[in-house]
Formats: sequence, structure tokens, C-alpha cells
Amino acid sequence: MSFDIEKIRNQFPALAEKTKSGKPIVYFDNAATAHKPQCVIDAVSDFYAHSNSNIHRSAHDLSERATIGYEQAREKVRSFLNADDSYCAVFTRGATEGLNLVASSWAGANLKPGDEILLTQMEHHANIVPWQIVAARTGAKIRAAKILPDGSLDMEDFNAKLSGKTKIVSVAHASNVLGTINDISTIGALAHSAGAKFCVDAAQSAPHFLDDISKSNCDFLSISAHKLYGPTGIGALVAKREILDSMPPYQGGGDMIDSVSWDGTTFRPAPERFEAGTPDIAGAFGFAAAIDYLRQLDIPAVCEHEHLLLNRLTQRLSAIKNLKIFGSAKEKVCVVSFSLPGVHPNDISVLLNASGIAIRTGHHCAEPLMGTLGVEATARASLAFYNTIEEVDFFADKLERAAAMLE
Repeated sequence: MSFDIEKIRNQFPALAEKTKSGKPIVYFDNAATAHKPQCVIDAVSDFYAHSNSNIHRSAHDLSERATIGYEQAREKVRSFLNADDSYCAVFTRGATEGLNLVASSWAGANLKPGDEILLTQMEHHANIVPWQIVAARTGAKIRAAKILPDGSLDMEDFNAKLSGKTKIVSVAHASNVLGTINDISTIGALAHSAGAKFCVDAAQSAPHFLDDISKSNCDFLSISAHKLYGPTGIGALVAKREILDSMPPYQGGGDMIDSVSWDGTTFRPAPERFEAGTPDIAGAFGFAAAIDYLRQLDIPAVCEHEHLLLNRLTQRLSAIKNLKIFGSAKEKVCVVSFSLPGVHPNDISVLLNASGIAIRTGHHCAEPLMGTLGVEATARASLAFYNTIEEVDFFADKLERAAAMLE
């Protein structure tokens, strides 16, 4: 199977959209959300047209059809991450809710004063704020391992901060700002050797085919469908079933109970105990369709194409006068954050948008990392496998002109 970029681009209708002035859109904001192939859009629509019903609750044909599709989607998520059947997938609203579930339920029930939570300086707010909330509630302390000047994790500092007090280590597999890919197999082994649980934020890594639970042996891994070419509003926490079954419910309501009476309630085992109320059933159908789509791609060819895009993007931006790139780790996903001295990133974005180029500017939900980098904000170009070398060159040319205008 070969990598046919034009064929792939034709499968994503949003890539054909134009700006208000009629210019083609160059979409370099994939770390925020990725576009959806037509098969995903069709899967969501087809659910509402042909299978619309609630799940787990009725004996009629539509409910059975919806339930089967929903549970098949759950298994596809687990399989996509190469997790064996000691794991199960809990559907969430996204990676953020998955991390909140772990912090609120597992950490809330297990942490006590003097315990420590080990994070890194490169974390997204979704992997900081939930831990701050539970730390304030339990008396636990948060520690953050430093990063090196190239944006990679300082493993010496990580090891120095990992101790018998550490009860959970939670890290991003890939940084949404620096692009850095963390070695979660090594980090997970270190965490477990210290007796700590290991949690992975895979929001930015899963779209680049990096997450293989069989290699990391993590206890929890959280992903978002919308960055994985699926619908917004749905994700999954893939976790060890034994640990999930030991955790108290995150929310209460219908479908997560075994029995309810005025004397008390008993709860179903995982994953259902963490899925209170009617879930995003259509989203699960779309999530499954996204996984099916990704699985039929030539993954090595896709990864090679992304590698070429990242190299070209880095090379072209490095040649622009005074431009500074944040993050030069050896292993990166296709994300490049940058700044120009004396120029606000928003001004860069506005000028690029006039040429139809979509990038992201700001702190990227990583304000502590911005402080570490010594800036308030950066501009960020994040690419997907449907982007092209020609788009990279067009972007670099326009950015170079913008930089000259803003001097």
C-alpha cells in the first residue's frame, strides 16, 4: 500500500474549504483538533438515521443495534492502543475528562498528606489542574520534573524527584507545545519500581500512532477522539480493569448502578460504573469509524511522511531571521512552536490568516511551561499526515514575509 497524499486529502472535506476572501485554507492547527474524513462524518449521520436509540436499556431492535455498535467501538479503542484484556476502555468526553476521572476517583481515594504526585514542566493544564484540585483536597504535594534546554525531559531530575512518597506519575506522551516525545516505557518502569501508579496523557501522541500500551504497561491512558480524526466530545480512558474496579464512581446516575434503594446503592464494575447517564453514542460510532480509517492506512508510510514534514518545517523556520523555535528534542511529533522578538504571536497569526494559513497562538493551555520558557505565548504550527510539503513551503514563505513586515 502506497501513500497517496491527494487521495488522502480528498477524503477530508474540510481541506477543500476556503477563506472569506476565497483563498484555500492551509490548516496547521491539528494539535488543537484534526479534521475528519468523510467516513467519520457519515458514521455519525448514519447512527442518527438508522440506529438512533439509547443503549443497554431496551430489548427492541434499534436499542440492540445501538448497543452493539457502542460496545464494538469500545473494543476498537482498546485494540487500537494494543491493550490486552486486562484493560478496558471507559468512554469520556475527551482526554481532559479521563485525567480528571483518575485524579478525582483514584487519587481522591488513595492519596493522603505527605504523598506526592510527579508531573513534568511540559504538561498541558489538563494534566496539572485536576492534580492541583485533588492535592488541595487530600494534602498531597505536586512535584514537576524539569525539562532540558532542548525541550526533552530531564531524566536526572525526574529520578531525583521520584521517591517512595510518589504515589502516581502522570506525564504527556507528547508535548502540545514542544512536540517532545517522552519515553513512556522507561518512565513507566521507573514509576512502577517506586511503587507508583503511571498515567499517560496521550492526547497529542495517539494521532501519530505512538501509543502501544503493551510496551508501556501504564495503569491509565487518556485520549481524545477529535485529535484522532474522530468527533469532538468523546474520548476514552483505557486503564487496568482491576484498578478501575477498586475506584469509587466519578459521577452517579443511570446505567452505572447495579442496584439502587433508599438504603444505598451498589455499582456496576468497570467500565460501566464510570459512564453515568446517556453517553455520546453517535460519537462512539464516529470514534470507531476513525479507528477503522486509520487502521487501513499504510502506517509506516504515514509516519515517514510526517517525519519529512517536520524536517522541512524545522529547516525552513530555522532559516528565518531572528525566529526562535521552542523544542528541539531528538524525538518529536509534528509540532513547532516559535516566536519573533518584539512581535506578539497574535500579530503573526493575523497576517498568516490573511493568506489562508491557520495556526494557533497563545499559551496553548500550558502557562507553567510558558513561564519555564520565559515567554507569555508562542505561535504554533501543528501538522497532520494530510498536510503537504507544498503547504509547508507556502507557510514558510508567508511567515518570512510577515517577519520582515513586523521588524
